[in-house]
Amino acid sequence: MNDRIVIAGLRELGVHGVLPEEQTRPQPFEVDVELTVDLAEPGESDALDDTVDYSAVSEAVSRVVKSEQYHLLERLASRIAEVCKSDPRVTAVTVTVRKLHPPVRAMVDHVAVRVER
Repeated sequence: MNDRIVIAGLRELGVHGVLPEEQTRPQPFEVDVELTVDLAEPGESDALDDTVDYSAVSEAVSRVVKSEQYHLLERLASRIAEVCKSDPRVTAVTVTVRKLHPPVRAMVDHVAVRVER
């Protein structure tokens, strides 16, 4: 099955990181979620109840980023994947989490972690 629901560029402030200043000050994160879902039924029925509601998924992802706290991007991405897979219609998920202002000396756009579950 190649059907996907994609949520790209979800931005939220969160408190995640190892350094002391990262553990007290919210910073911006960007998340992409790709859900593998069989979309044949909603493709025919045109009924929201037959699919995974991307609005509800977006709200759940935002809630994890802004209200939970982790040291590692790896844990944050894994937690987001857990939330996305709570709907049994989601057979696989890919989550990319970007830290937009990482505490590194090099000039980078962002650092990111991608997990597949």
